[in-house]
Amino acid sequence: MARVEVTNVTVSQGVRMLFSLMTPNESSFATVREVPTYVNQATPYFIGLILLEIVLGWLKTDGPRIKINDFITSLSTGMMSRLPQLMMRSLELSAYIYVWNNFRILELPWDSAWTWWLAFLGVDMGYYWFHRFAHELNFLWAAHQVHHSSEYYNLSTALRQSVTQQFSSWVFYLPLALMVPPSVFAVHIQFNLLYQFWIHTENYAGILIIWDRMFGTFTPESDKVVYGLTHPISTFEIWTVEFLYYPYLWQRFWEAEGISNKLSVIFKGPGWTPGKPRLGDIADIPQITGEEMPHDPAWSPAMQAYVLVQFMLLLDVYNNLLMDQTLTALLLTAYVLLSLTSLGFLIDQRANAAELEMLRCVLIMALQRFGYIKLLVPPLAFLIEVFVLISAVYWSLQSVNQRTNRMKKQN
Repeated sequence: MARVEVTNVTVSQGVRMLFSLMTPNESSFATVREVPTYVNQATPYFIGLILLEIVLGWLKTDGPRIKINDFITSLSTGMMSRLPQLMMRSLELSAYIYVWNNFRILELPWDSAWTWWLAFLGVDMGYYWFHRFAHELNFLWAAHQVHHSSEYYNLSTALRQSVTQQFSSWVFYLPLALMVPPSVFAVHIQFNLLYQFWIHTENYAGILIIWDRMFGTFTPESDKVVYGLTHPISTFEIWTVEFLYYPYLWQRFWEAEGISNKLSVIFKGPGWTPGKPRLGDIADIPQITGEEMPHDPAWSPAMQAYVLVQFMLLLDVYNNLLMDQTLTALLLTAYVLLSLTSLGFLIDQRANAAELEMLRCVLIMALQRFGYIKLLVPPLAFLIEVFVLISAVYWSLQSVNQRTNRMKKQN
């Protein structure tokens, strides 16, 4: 993988890009290669605002308003969703460029404010239709349900994204490619996503509420809010969070009788069953009692602190991976995925969590020793190495102890 030149945004731009306050003059580019990686560079601002939310919530309620297990799972799925773009250009942009190169009917000027604002509106309307179909078509819901799987709502929840959603959303932006240059689209597809970090309603629009009102889907928030899925997944392990719905969809497809019902399972709403309306019957949705309790299994404060520290160390590696895409990207991507999986196993208290975490700690030491991991604060390198070594020894002992106990039970 060739090294990618990164255009860094200023602090002012970093804050304003979260609120769609960038101007056409500072965010118009002649080529796609010149467009900054706004989403990748937003990580420090995401973390900063989440920490601010935690502090303000603590001051207001005399306790944390964010659960560590849910917080880490949301960030983990968000991190996982960006990893495919380290290996290849995003499918949204690749498909867009292909249509632009081969089928465009008009070439609007890339440096025109009119083009910039047209792209702003076009991308937002494209997102509206994608988001709407992601709720109304079961095969698209399989990816989008990841975003709704948290039983809490805070800023970290916005980062809970599906790794597979990007492989279907690209279709909805292709009409713009008939006239709007790819560089302008590459800017607004990022701004639209960033704006959604701090808002969320029952409606489908990304930025402008006019689309819901125009197309008849506007819903005022009047009912008591209970977050999450109608059938909670009750896990914090990212592979399950990301892919649990696909086996369920496959099972429903094979169990459906007749080709018509099989196709309906795929192309109708997630709540559809034979004899019901296309989007399902609202009466089938469980009634809200006010006594719903989020999935929050007990785990020790020491384990919470350990997972949080390890996750913060992983964030440093992840950020370097996004900013420095070299030939080591594949190795570090595998490390990030292993780490997210292992921390999820620890949170879920899986039986084989100790063995996986031991393997991860050994891998960390190897990557540090051979210079593949560069720490944000180099003076802490020795302390971190000691911490990881102690962790590796601890999890090795835990693994041996668990294996011994299993053998005793078998005998």
